[in-house]
Amino acid sequence: MASIPFLRLSPTTTTFNLKPPSLPSLRIIKPTYTPPHPRKLTITRMSYNPTPATDRLISTIAYTLPFFNSLQYGRFLFHQYPPLASLFNPLLPLLSLYRSIPYSSFVAFFALYLGVVRNPSFSHFVRFNSMQAVTLDVLLVLPVLIQRVFSPARAGFWFKVMVWFHNLLFVFAVLCFVYSVGCCVLGRTPYLPFVADAAGRQI
Repeated sequence: MASIPFLRLSPTTTTFNLKPPSLPSLRIIKPTYTPPHPRKLTITRMSYNPTPATDRLISTIAYTLPFFNSLQYGRFLFHQYPPLASLFNPLLPLLSLYRSIPYSSFVAFFALYLGVVRNPSFSHFVRFNSMQAVTLDVLLVLPVLIQRVFSPARAGFWFKVMVWFHNLLFVFAVLCFVYSVGCCVLGRTPYLPFVADAAGRQI
């Protein structure tokens, strides 16, 4: 009888690796804090150079030249508003003295232009204000010359235009005088419209 081999089942032992897989080692990076470098304290000192009192005085006096020459344009306003004329009454003695000198306007003009504007010994503050006053005086003299050439009538439309133009010139001149004198007293440089650019090119 043929022998049939019996298969002997041998139990196979299966071992399970219960150890967790090795993870890559994590490198802990510690934050490094570097304190900022101390900043150097920079102290900026501003130099304040006030305008000398003599420069303020000369600049203020320079603007009296166009102001005195502009008072002639206010005669219509003075006639129409008598209280306005009373404000300028204290200036009448000084104005009379100014006009009593022959050719006082021309003498003051050339003395201011040649003696101050073209004199490098004066500061730029004085020279600029003097040149601005001279330029304003020239602009205020031109309407008088035009009026003498055309000699408008004493009534009618053109006479009303002339009165309106004179009133406008007088108000403009007074505002320029008050503004310029106020700035000069404070030691600041005034810049008049239509005048400052022309004056700056001459310095």
